Amino acid sequence: MISVQNLSKHFGGIHAVDNVSLEIGKGSITGLIGPNGAGKTTLFNVVAGVHKPTSGSVLLDGEDVTGLQPHELFAKGLLRTFQIAHEFSTLTVLENLMMVPSDQPGEDLRQTWFNFGHVLEVENKIRERAREVADFLEISHLENELAGNLSGGQKKLLELGRTMMVEPKIVFLDEVGAGVNRTLLKTIGTAIQRLNEEYGYTFCMIEHDMDFIGRLCDPVIVMAEGKVLTEGTVEEVKNNEEVIEAYLGVGGKRKQESTA
Repeated sequence: MISVQNLSKHFGGIHAVDNVSLEIGKGSITGLIGPNGAGKTTLFNVVAGVHKPTSGSVLLDGEDVTGLQPHELFAKGLLRTFQIAHEFSTLTVLENLMMVPSDQPGEDLRQTWFNFGHVLEVENKIRERAREVADFLEISHLENELAGNLSGGQKKLLELGRTMMVEPKIVFLDEVGAGVNRTLLKTIGTAIQRLNEEYGYTFCMIEHDMDFIGRLCDPVIVMAEGKVLTEGTVEEVKNNEEVIEAYLGVGGKRKQESTA
């Protein structure tokens, strides 16, 4: 689904992403892990069009989409969420979901004047879809609550719901579990699994919770110092000495053994 080829992003002398190549398979839930400063979020930002790469290319389903703007990638089915949820805080949960589909006729003043019946028909269909999404994510009881009043975990569910309002090819999840209590994290994990298994969603997720990664992800890609360090199953990467040293420093395995 995604092919990253020799991708680099430099900020002055800082090589945040340094000649990275990786593949995200269609229908997979791929984990992206690494210590702070490894370049994970910068990689997401380049792939998702927030930053233009210094060099290299990104292919989406075989099409070169290098350097496209986020709204252009959205139209092609590449969506992302953020570590800090970007909800419309003064709108309700239902309204947040209904905002997502593009090119709604109600956005055109002429349509509201001369074709109001069509505007209303489309709006009702979108509202129905939004209610289906809220029900799927078990937040239908919050549909009339202002999004700004939601807990951190509920906001993450809402962000996931917003991706469901269109038909994405791939969703990039940036620390969807950060600051979320265990009960809601289980709900989020179940929703991701169902979307993958029942609807064929492809996911790539940055996450620090290895239990969460282990439940959902195969394969797992490890980054360190802007480069891809290794790739494998969660057990393979957890037992890889290079990965242990990247997280714990030189001699990491000996440290781990001494504290076991």
